[in-house]
Amino acid sequence: MKKILALGGSNSKNSINKKLAYYAASLIDDADVLHLDLNDFSLPIYGIDEELANGVPKEARNLVKLIQNADGIVLSLAEHNGNFTAVFKNMFDWMSREEVKVFGDTPVLLLSTSPGGRGGASVMAIAKDRFPRHGAVISGSFSLPSFQENFIDGRLIKEELRLELNQQIKLFVAAL
Repeated sequence: MKKILALGGSNSKNSINKKLAYYAASLIDDADVLHLDLNDFSLPIYGIDEELANGVPKEARNLVKLIQNADGIVLSLAEHNGNFTAVFKNMFDWMSREEVKVFGDTPVLLLSTSPGGRGGASVMAIAKDRFPRHGAVISGSFSLPSFQENFIDGRLIKEELRLELNQQIKLFVAAL
């Protein structure tokens, strides 16, 4: 059984990206899925002075270990002003200080969603460019536009979106 980490790149208690990541991970057969919540990883704001004074926080080191011990990662990124959320960027900055290849050559199913029609397209483009430099093997990607209209009662309601997500999950599973 494959070990899969599922997380949303937001600290919102009602994160639509966390919902999408958990949903997508639930569609993977024969997987042991660990649901992560960024709220469980309390980190100070990254700065070189903080790092020199106190080192890399235990929570960042622990998250790197979790990521590198996983067979695959399902990550759905929230978008704030066209980029990563502050909490995700801060976490990523700390983890990269522990290990530059944060993802450890692990397959990643990269997702994004938003309330708007672009579905987090800007943050998706940034992640596709940046993450491979940090050891992510992006094995599938899916952007869900207009979350509230397309994700109802815990699932995608449009057949074409379900088919597209399932195709990306197949690509991801093949890379595990």
